[in-house]
Amino acid sequence: MSEIYTNDALIRIILAIIIGALAAIVYSLRVLVLMERRVARMDINIEKMALQTLKEEKKIEKVLKKKK
Repeated sequence: MSEIYTNDALIRIILAIIIGALAAIVYSLRVLVLMERRVARMDINIEKMALQTLKEEKKIEKVLKKKK
């Protein structure tokens, strides 16, 4: 009879480990998605800054051409 309880306890422990591992995988995927969104926002902001810098450079080039 005690052998049945031992097997039952072992199965519960194994299932708890599997469920814990799956929960950890889901959490890590959530973190990865959030990080990817942050990186995407950073990329958009860098692109906006580059476009702004390009506009400023064009303005400066026009002013320099007019002076010549």
